[in-house]
Amino acid sequence: MNENRIQQVLEIEKKAQQILDSAKRDAERLPVLADQEAQQLIEKARADAQEEARQMIIKAQSDTETARILSDAEEKTREMEKLATKNFDRAVAFVLERVIGKG
Repeated sequence: MNENRIQQVLEIEKKAQQILDSAKRDAERLPVLADQEAQQLIEKARADAQEEARQMIIKAQSDTETARILSDAEEKTREMEKLATKNFDRAVAFVLERVIGKG
């Protein structure tokens, strides 16, 4: 029976050593895996930031273009108003001349 007990103890020690070896391998891999995951997170954050910056630049350019177009439209509107006022005055004068000339 002692031999059985000794055999059981040896088996338990063998399993314990296997568990210890496995734990050591896992412990050695964990920093590497953590570093890889950190690098992936950094790369993703960098890519996301670059995309957000690109979108902001596009929006800023679009806003600038919109402001330029609006400014051009306002300038053309002012020119049209000036021309309309000038033509209105001429039209009133023309009508008055016709009315007075016929009267």
